Parts: sequence; structure tokens; C-alpha cells
Amino acid sequence: MSSRTDSVLEFDQIRTILANYAVTEYGQQRLGSLSPTLEESKVLAALRDTSDARKVIDTVGNPPLTAMKELRPMLTIAEKGGMLLPEQLERIQQFISSCRRMKTYLKKAEAADVPLASWGASFDTLDFLWDEINCAIRNGMVDSGASKELRDLRRKLENLNLRIKTQLEELLRKRKEYFSDSFISNRDGHFTLPVKKEYKFQVPGLVVGSSSSGATYFIEPTSASKLRGEISALKAAESAEEDRILYALTSLVDDCRAPILQNIEAMEALDFIFAKGKLSAEMDAVCPRINLEQRFSIKQGRHPLLNRSSCVPLDFFLGDGVQGLVITGPNTGGKTVSLKTVGLFTLMAQSGLHLPCYEADIPLCSAVLCDIGDGQSISENLSTFSAHITNIIAILQEANAQSLVLLDELGSGTDPAEGMGLAVAILEELRKKRCLFVATTHYPEVKEYAERTPNLLNARMTFDRESLKPLYQLEIGEAGESCALYIARRLGLPRHMLQRAFEEAYRNRPANTTAPPDIGFLEGAAEGEFSQSAQSVLPKRNASKQSSHALKFHVGDSVIVYPKKELGIVCRTANEKGEIGVQIRREKRMVSHKRLQLKTPADQLYPEDYDFSIVFDSVENRKARHQMEKRHEPGLEIRLEEF
Repeated sequence: MSSRTDSVLEFDQIRTILANYAVTEYGQQRLGSLSPTLEESKVLAALRDTSDARKVIDTVGNPPLTAMKELRPMLTIAEKGGMLLPEQLERIQQFISSCRRMKTYLKKAEAADVPLASWGASFDTLDFLWDEINCAIRNGMVDSGASKELRDLRRKLENLNLRIKTQLEELLRKRKEYFSDSFISNRDGHFTLPVKKEYKFQVPGLVVGSSSSGATYFIEPTSASKLRGEISALKAAESAEEDRILYALTSLVDDCRAPILQNIEAMEALDFIFAKGKLSAEMDAVCPRINLEQRFSIKQGRHPLLNRSSCVPLDFFLGDGVQGLVITGPNTGGKTVSLKTVGLFTLMAQSGLHLPCYEADIPLCSAVLCDIGDGQSISENLSTFSAHITNIIAILQEANAQSLVLLDELGSGTDPAEGMGLAVAILEELRKKRCLFVATTHYPEVKEYAERTPNLLNARMTFDRESLKPLYQLEIGEAGESCALYIARRLGLPRHMLQRAFEEAYRNRPANTTAPPDIGFLEGAAEGEFSQSAQSVLPKRNASKQSSHALKFHVGDSVIVYPKKELGIVCRTANEKGEIGVQIRREKRMVSHKRLQLKTPADQLYPEDYDFSIVFDSVENRKARHQMEKRHEPGLEIRLEEF
């Protein structure tokens, strides 16, 4: 998938959120470059990992992962014969402790009965190395208990320091008049006394410094200078012993290089997997089903970047005879969000991520190709329309039978008549390529094209005309309207302007196109109050030629009704609008033929000349029919059910 597609569909933001859930640099980098794959086995394996991580998190809580900062460079130092510092050794010890906690965590995770728990066997507890570091290093320093030699050297240093302090304190007591203060200070490793200027020759020793006023000299007495030499020798021996201990510990780290690397790799892999599980838990997401049949279904889907409390769930389907959707409805009604949700769900599912919905069935797509946003570029001298067409040309060149194409405001940005023609031509080309596609539009001619074309369906975003609020609900099988006149009415546009707008909008509208707004759409206006010209431009709704698809359905046929895939029985053949009567769970509905798929023909379900009134008629109607067949009875009538 291209970086532009990732950005337009906001998959790059999902990756950023994912990376924030990881604690290791490796996990953050891998999640930051996560991309969809077309290989079914890899997608299913990635989804299984995410499902296992989610189940473990739900069962035993978040895992005790650790950052492991600079562990690999430390192993390189050890491998090359270098020396690790005490704080680096402590970091390795802390990592070993984290591995022990992770092993215990995964042992508890066995209660979730998932393969992910078996990763616990991958961790080596490295008990000997942990104990050696623990005995030798304390608070970022080599501990005196690391060796007998180091303990003896530090004891001797302590005794020497004590002797020097004792001697100097005795001198301070005996010659108080020599000193400006009664304290011993250490200046650059020299033990000094604050001697008054006039007594500086009375205290033999090395002048180390003086006060800013020059009234006090800091002198190291000769007795302290002699002992300082011994201290320097002991400190050199101490440093050499510390280095010997650190080299020995570094060598142990190098000896354990293989199991440490194994632990690092296991921790990084688990960090990557558990980050996906954490995102699933945060979004309250589910594992989607994956198919190879170009079947796309989402129930109660929520865009992952929208506020969950205010996000209206999306129900969506494609496939099973429906190749494309044409979505219509008012601006700000949620059409673009629906497109982005469909595209983003595809990228997420093929990247092994759960989806925030009730359930989903996602096809493997070779590419998600989208034209969303105006794409205008000053630097490239592209207008909005030019940018759309440039992008769509590239999409048509790349699209194939395994692609998902998403087109927003198709045909916009140019002359409406030509834009409509281009929109229809583009949809027809996509239909020939047999890819799945979803397009949004305001053109009524494009709605009509979808209505009369096999394998295409109209859909609409619902809108409350009274409150002027979009409801953000997608209804598949019905064409919507832009509601511009309703919005203008509610916002106070004068009535005579609304009448003129109505006339201009529908004067040349062909008779078989989508119906205009109801003639009484003006607030408080009755039908007779319209001008004569407005009456004359209303299209006559002549009976249009029925679709050949609509004529395929006969009374008694068993059908599947989309989008909910309900099972029904045809109880009335198609009317002039292509609507067919279907009985679903004792309820009769008129349904567009575009929403029906034949399951079993009537001639395979019922014997020849079967009386369907047994199935569809009320008892009263059946009795009336029998009476009418025998003789005429005044007042006897059959009541046809309205639906």
C-alpha cells in the first residue's frame, strides 16, 4: 500500500498509536512500519497472535515487558573483550529479572489456553549470571563483597583516612589560635586545614589554596602528605581490583551471550504481539474473518480514531453479487467517514489487527486504492478537478479483480453534466475490472445508473430534515438526496427563492430519474400555493421499463434480502419501480430487486399449481375467495394488505 493511501485513510495514525503501546525500540520500529499483506497464511497467523495476546491480557492483565535499552551494544562490548561498567551490568541484571517475571506471567497465561503462553519456555532465567552480578554490584558500584582483596584494600584505605583525620583534629585542638575555623576540608585529594595568614609559617606543609580575601591559607600538614602517598597506592590497587572484577563479570556476560540474545528476541517479539493486543483491548475490538471471495461485511463498525461515545456505528456490505455501492446524502452526513472506515478496516485486518465492531468479514485485497480529499497542489499546478482525474487515472491503471477502490465526491469540481458523464464512465470501467468499489456522489444520474446496473446498489446517509442534523447512518439499497433545498429552507432562505431554485433544479429532469423533493417541502406551504411554473416542471412518473433482474423473481421464490441477509419468500412480483413484495418472518415488505438474491426457485419448493394463498393470505381472505368462486354475495370483499 502506498504512503499516500496510508495517510488518506489514517492508517499512519493507527501505526503511531500502536508504536506507543510498545516498550522496546524493536517493537516500536516494527509497529511503526507495519503494512498489510496479501498472503492469507500470514494474515491469519498475525490475527491469531493478536487474538491470543488480547485473551491473555483479558485473563491475567498487561505483561511485564521491559525496554532493554542498549542491551545489544553491551553484548558487542563483551564479545570484543571490552569491560562493562557497573551500571551496564545492573541493566543486564534488571533485564534478567524482567525475563523471570515474563516467564512467570506466561505460566499464569496458560489458564487462557492459547499457544502464546508457550513462549514462556523460550526464556532462560540465567540464575548463575544474575547471582554473580547481584553479589558484585550495588548501587552502580563494585561492592566490597565482590572479592577478599577488594575488601582488604578498602579497609586499609578507610583506616588511613581515619589516621589522617585523627592527626589533623588533634592539631586543630592544640593550636586553635592558628586556624580561622575548626574543620578539615578535602581539596583535590589533599586533607587541608584553614590556617590564618599570619600563622602560615607556623604550620609546616603544602599550601593547596587560599580564600578569596587572602586572609586564610589551606595547608596540608606534612604528616598528612606522607600518608597521602600510601592512600594513592591503595587506590590504584583498588581500581585495578575493581577492573579485574568487572572484566570477569563481562566475560560471564559474553559466555551467556546466546541465551541473553534468545531472551531479547523473545521479549521483542512478545512486545510486538502484545502491543496489538493492547490496541484491541483499548478499542474493544474483535478479530475479523478473512475470505478470498470478495465478500465484505461490517456490523456496528466504529472508526477507531473517532470518539467511541459519539461515533454512530456503521453497517456495511459488499460482495455476494454486489460489486459496488454508490453512496449519496447531504454534506457532513458521514459519507467520507464511511469510505475511510471501510478502507481503514481493510488495511488493519490485512495487517493482523482487530477491528472495533461487532463482527466483520474482510476480503484479501491486492490494493486499497482511494481518491479522497481535494488533492489540490499549488506547486504542481493542479486544480481540485485535475488532481481527482490524475489520481483516478492511476487508480484505473492499477485496479484489478482483487482491488478495493474508494472514490469520494466522484465527478465533482467541474461542469455538472460532464462531471456526471465522467462519473458514470469511471464506475462502468471499475465494474468491467470486477473490483469491489464504493463511490460517493450528489449526481442523480449516477444514482439512476446504479439503480439500473446489475451488481450495483445505491446507499444513503440518513439526515433529519427538521433538525438539519446528519444521523451518520448508512442505509444500503436506497438512494439519498443532498437535501440542499431543505437545508436552505430551514436556514431561512426566502420562499420565492426556494420556488425558483426548485424550478431551475427540476425543469429539465428526465421523467425516469430520482423524484424531486415533495411539492410541499416548503415550510407551511400547501401544494396549491406553488406557482404554475413550479407545477409544470414536476416530472411525470411514467411507468419505466422493468429491469430484467426484477422479472426473474416469482411468487414463492426463496430469496436472501441484503444487507442483513434475511431469508424471505416472494409474495408479490415487481412493480414499475422494480420493487418486489417479500415476506420476512410474517412481515410483508416492498424491497428493491437490487437487494435480493435468489436462493431457491419456487418450482423447487412447491408442487405445480400450488395455492400460495395458504402461505400469504389471511384466513378471512381465503374464505372470501372460496365464497366468490361458488357464487356472488353482496358485501363480500377481499382486503389486500398494504406494504
